[in-house]
Amino acid sequence: MLAFLSPILAAAAPIPPADLPAAIVAAIEREIPDITITGAERKTRDGRHYYDVEGLRLNGEEVELDLLHTPQGWQVVEIQRDIAWVDVPANARAAALPALKDAVPVRVIESIQTDGRIIYELFVPGAPAKPAFEVMTDDGKAHLLTEEWPH
Repeated sequence: MLAFLSPILAAAAPIPPADLPAAIVAAIEREIPDITITGAERKTRDGRHYYDVEGLRLNGEEVELDLLHTPQGWQVVEIQRDIAWVDVPANARAAALPALKDAVPVRVIESIQTDGRIIYELFVPGAPAKPAFEVMTDDGKAHLLTEEWPH
């Protein structure tokens, strides 16, 4: 398990979708125009202010968007969804196998970054709260991260 997976996280404040600021909704709809927002939380992590917004795509797929407050305003920094381990690209699975040893992830979150990189958060049996490992794919290459991805 990675010891670095313990970010300073302030208590999340749930927000009804109707109470989200217009700038947050606009940023979300630029990324996923057909989304139905189902829930939101405001968080502060390591001094950065975030909104975690959950929603449904038109096809019923659940997604979560993380928005970060930047000098340019609120920006989507990642779009997440749960996927099956078998749906993780082969190069990312291969990068994770030495760390996983014989374990098979019980949950995988695919986290698409706005710069095109993809982070796969891998949860192992008995540790449901935090990913045990993270694998990044970038430009066709995959590697196991040694530090927690900041978003």
